[in-house]
Amino acid sequence: MTPRRRRQAQAFALVVGALCVATAANADPGSVASKQAQAQQVLGQIDQIDRSLGAAVEQYNLANVRLHKIEGDMRENKKQLTLARANMKISQKSLAKRLVSAYTSTEDNSTLSLLLGSTSFEDLLNRVETINSTSTQDANIVRQVRTSKVAIQHHQVELHNAHQEQQRIVAQKSAQRQHIEAQLATRRQLLSSIRGEIQRLKTAEAAQQRRLAAAAQVRVAGQADPPPVTGVGVGASTPEGSTVAPPNVHGGVVGVAMHYLGVPYVWGGASPRGFDCSGLVMYVYSQIGVSLPHSSYAQAAMGTPVSMSQLEPGDLVFFTGASHVGIYIGGGQFIHAPHTGDVVKISSLSGYYSSAFYTARRI
Repeated sequence: MTPRRRRQAQAFALVVGALCVATAANADPGSVASKQAQAQQVLGQIDQIDRSLGAAVEQYNLANVRLHKIEGDMRENKKQLTLARANMKISQKSLAKRLVSAYTSTEDNSTLSLLLGSTSFEDLLNRVETINSTSTQDANIVRQVRTSKVAIQHHQVELHNAHQEQQRIVAQKSAQRQHIEAQLATRRQLLSSIRGEIQRLKTAEAAQQRRLAAAAQVRVAGQADPPPVTGVGVGASTPEGSTVAPPNVHGGVVGVAMHYLGVPYVWGGASPRGFDCSGLVMYVYSQIGVSLPHSSYAQAAMGTPVSMSQLEPGDLVFFTGASHVGIYIGGGQFIHAPHTGDVVKISSLSGYYSSAFYTARRI
């Protein structure tokens, strides 16, 4: 269970205990304890579903990124195939015209007989190349025909392969969507069983978030004019084989991200109406002119890797095999869209998130 979930469970236990003292002094202590244990068990189940959902959503987003690339490749291949076919027709017409003009008037009927004896178009091309009297221009036309033919075959194969991959990913997306929706239905059922208690916990969490946001705003304001970078930097000597990340030039993205605190989590969302984790990162970075894919797995391959000890505001932080992503804001904290039922918020890079830390990237 995450630290936040543990805090929620503890707070819930305190709330239930206080209510029991105030309104049910003669209640059965065993019944109260049983209800507390049941609520904690439900919270644990919801927490497991949330983690599973986060990974499933980002796998779905990655499939979308791959599908978008395949569709782009298919459009380009179709365009190149059309061009190759047009070139083939032009070359064939040129070859036919040259053969007619070169050989119908010749007195050497053996050459004409040799050509007329062709059993296929490919055989005709081979015979033209073997005739000593073939001009350089004729040879160039033959090469153009062959080149166009090879290009047509290549693009047909590419289109066939892309179409098969497209069908596979579409089927994969459909299965992932069904899995996500089934988990969401289970989550809703669990949540409805302790909805009142959850609402009280959310109220307490919202108050904590307001305090964290106020402190972060003060810190961001103090970072408007950052001090000169000291220590190891670009061009400095480093151990052989190590990577030194360049200074972060996108620290201003933190101020942009702060505007979306409180926006609800929506799986597949990438707008102020709702975000999932990678959708938030993609949207916020797009506001400063940086294009990122809508997938935490794809984002984890962008930029330059940095260690946790070298994090700077604006760096991307990834957790649990890159199935979740957030934006580091300094002070050991990051902004992210955690999971269904939550909102864009500030969390500490400690406890669960420290143990689940996977990598960080500087864009």
